[in-house]
Amino acid sequence: MTLQTILPVQAAQIKEWAEARGEAAWLTERRLQALELAASLELPKPEKTKLDRWDLSAYGAFKSVAKAASREELPAATKEFIEEGTHNLIVQHNSGVVYTELSEELRAKGVIFTDLETAAREHEVLVKKHLGTAVKTSEHQVSALHYAAWTGGVFLYVPKNVELEVPLQAVFLTDDASATFAPHILVVADANSRVTYVDNYVSTGLNGKVLHNGVVEVIALDGAKVQYATVHQFGKEVTDLSYRRALLSNDADIEWIVGEMNDGDTIADTATSLNGNGTHSDAKIIAIGSGTQKLNFTTRAVHFGKSSESDMFTRAVMREEAQSIINGITKIEHGATKANGQQTEKVLMLSPAARGDANPILLIDEDDVMAGHAASVGKVNPEQVYYLMSRGISKLDAERLIIYGFLAPIIAEIPLELLRTRLQRIVERKLGQ
Repeated sequence: MTLQTILPVQAAQIKEWAEARGEAAWLTERRLQALELAASLELPKPEKTKLDRWDLSAYGAFKSVAKAASREELPAATKEFIEEGTHNLIVQHNSGVVYTELSEELRAKGVIFTDLETAAREHEVLVKKHLGTAVKTSEHQVSALHYAAWTGGVFLYVPKNVELEVPLQAVFLTDDASATFAPHILVVADANSRVTYVDNYVSTGLNGKVLHNGVVEVIALDGAKVQYATVHQFGKEVTDLSYRRALLSNDADIEWIVGEMNDGDTIADTATSLNGNGTHSDAKIIAIGSGTQKLNFTTRAVHFGKSSESDMFTRAVMREEAQSIINGITKIEHGATKANGQQTEKVLMLSPAARGDANPILLIDEDDVMAGHAASVGKVNPEQVYYLMSRGISKLDAERLIIYGFLAPIIAEIPLELLRTRLQRIVERKLGQ
């Protein structure tokens, strides 16, 4: 498989796009280096998934987008995701960000919330320092191609000692199959800060295939606390490759809340590196597979710091002929004494043709630690169904209640009411109800 097949773009085109956008020279140079590097790298090798058999060529081409002067001008498909009263919002439409809003209150506190391309020009020192530190360009061919071709994206910086009570929100929409759609999210929480960030990924009206090659980087410095919630609900035309990484310094904390609600094939890798002492990572992930989807979800926590803690909780429901691989990996490095890593993966299968594979993995290189895992793959418990039916509930409603109860602990953690309600509707649709 050649570079031309994977990414139909030349270095000359990258330069042309960069010039048209007024991109910072150092960033364009990074793109060209990443493009060159991609030719020498292999595809990632997710557990039990042969990615080389997937069609990963639908990157499209960069297309300029018209800015929206107000929310009223935003695409209709994005408006339904915007929480009422939200004053901190970014909307990306295909290849570029079309709307940015940051309240004066947060601006006065020194918060930066803008598209990543603008941040690279206006906040070069910050972006240069952190971009590409959590997800390396050289990680694999997909990451290198992302750094060559990413568009739009978000840069969020929260200054030292600033605690934000109100969530910041972003919406990413793809509705043009010929346009590149590869946002890059970079969140930097300075020492002793606190922030909640929420985003939605959605597609509509596509007349061809789209590859979403997305990257999320979260940098939490000493004592920072980050809550990151995301829901992906692309249509079947979109192949979703998403790599999320967090780097935690001393006493930092991250909470991942992830809803994987796509209708197309998906690879999602959510990982936390607990570099500092006293760090904590909590990952809650739900997924529903339907049709003939092929899904691979990996959640990882790598402990370097002493007294670091990680919790991973994944629940997946598979129906029709969907196939899923659910990987949980806890790695405790030598020297990470008093570390504690716990993980649970549960898969519920609703049809004989559905497949679910839960793989808990513990890699321990230190003695003075705690670690544990639990995994289960099975059907709806007939005893639970019988109990509910004995209370006058129909079999169909009983099964539905059990499934909702299976997913509810994670849905309840979504920090925006509108998003929780929307996610509930997505769950009902994905379950054919």
